[in-house]
Amino acid sequence: MQKYNDMDPTMTYSEAMKQLEEISRNISSGELDVDQLAAKLKQAKELVEFCKTKLQAVEADVNQILSEENPE
Repeated sequence: MQKYNDMDPTMTYSEAMKQLEEISRNISSGELDVDQLAAKLKQAKELVEFCKTKLQAVEADVNQILSEENPE
């Protein structure tokens, strides 16, 4: 199980979301045993953190661009 910091640095937000959707389908199917469920939940947590960080970076970029266009 890879940690957020160990994730592929070229992974995109869309790729992470696809993985999260797949994990959601796996969990919803009810076919995972307890060990698999725990591993999938840990992976999902790391992917959520990855996506959150990506979104925060985009928000900072947008705010920077907007502040440059509209100086007060």
